[in-house]
Amino acid sequence: MDLPAEGRAELADLLVESLDSEQLSRIDRAWLAEAKRRRDETRAGGVSGIPASDALLQVRDTLKR
Repeated sequence: MDLPAEGRAELADLLVESLDSEQLSRIDRAWLAEAKRRRDETRAGGVSGIPASDALLQVRDTLKR
């Protein structure tokens, strides 16, 4: 967590890419594909992220309703 954001992103990419998709279940492969799709969308500027704390607040507010 002490790495700068770019370093953490590179590490996350390396970890995701290191997964052997042939050993994963069908559901795990689908989640891996979704994670890569979202990563690529974010990098291409198609979407922008929000801080995790904001996302969690939104989820908690939704669950309270």
